[in-house]
Amino acid sequence: MDLMTGLAEQVATPEAGAAGKASAPEYQGALGALSVNASLTDVLARGFEELHAAQAAGDLKETARCHLAVAEASRRLGRTAEADRAWKASYRTARAAGHAGAMAWALWSGGTLARQRGAFRLAYRLLALAAEWGERGGDVVVRGYSLAGLAETGRIQGDYAAVEELHEQLLAEARRRGEARHTVWALEGIAQMHRNTGAYDRAHALFAEAAETAERAEDHRGWAWALRGMADVVSVRDGDVAQALTLLTRAEAACQAMDLRGALAFNHKMRGNVLYRAGRYEEARDLYTQALAEFRDMTEPRGTALSRLGLAKARARLGCDSAETAAELATLRDQFNRIGLHHAREMVDKAAAELGVGPLPGPGTAPTATPPDAYRTEALRATDVAGLR
Repeated sequence: MDLMTGLAEQVATPEAGAAGKASAPEYQGALGALSVNASLTDVLARGFEELHAAQAAGDLKETARCHLAVAEASRRLGRTAEADRAWKASYRTARAAGHAGAMAWALWSGGTLARQRGAFRLAYRLLALAAEWGERGGDVVVRGYSLAGLAETGRIQGDYAAVEELHEQLLAEARRRGEARHTVWALEGIAQMHRNTGAYDRAHALFAEAAETAERAEDHRGWAWALRGMADVVSVRDGDVAQALTLLTRAEAACQAMDLRGALAFNHKMRGNVLYRAGRYEEARDLYTQALAEFRDMTEPRGTALSRLGLAKARARLGCDSAETAAELATLRDQFNRIGLHHAREMVDKAAAELGVGPLPGPGTAPTATPPDAYRTEALRATDVAGLR
């Protein structure tokens, strides 16, 4: 029995697979025929080619669309400076054309990039504006993507109470509309929250459903992320190192085929996690070191900090001085606080206790319940899934 056949047998929910084939609505106009699984280097090359043609023809709407594709390919390749220039060019051109929907897509791209760079305040602001302009322009797809972006930003920060219901609403809406890609995204987001709160069986079932749905929809990116989630759960819940590494190897192949550099770096970090849990500390150290270099090359602060945390733990197990470990964990604690990653801050505290190096030097323990930031509360207040109908 191969992996995907096994997944299909694990998933018995009647709604699984109800969505159609995955599409990539961020590729528009002359680029609209591009597959969701297209190699990002190919998307970038084609995007520049069509961009030059649109500019030569003086077609502002098409120019904005091409800038958007360039922005998204650049972002996923870890070329953040190029992505930043491209989404802003897309927005300026869409505004000059007076096209609200194209403005919304550019703002969504900018908000997604801001989250990737750890600028959560800016991410909420841009994604909320994207949702607003999507509604003004009557583009329910970009509005849905923007609401999903707001939900994901809150989830990454660890604010599950604020965004769990929104994830569930977006899942129901994605299933109603037959949007495979968003169905997979929502399943994975909900699964991740369950995994982080210790509901491993539920998390595994949702990741498996996401993998099966993505496979049916030919969404290779979503499939790879789902396998990574399953690998995490079978590692932490079952201690099944072999199965976890097999899942990660399959996911890695998909990431490499599509040049998904960010996803590949997170795959390497997860492989480090699996090996660390298995007591294979030297191998874990090497994987964390590799992931750290990849994240730094992409200027990705969340992945960088998480890789540093794993590396500090692995080095501690290999005999690193306890004072040095405590200092590194204290630095990471402060960094997670600055970025606004509340769940990751808790991971640092657990690591200090696990390694016997607490209490950490510097500021004392943060309050158990972090009060919601005003900008996050305001952005989430504007979410209205019913507006997608």
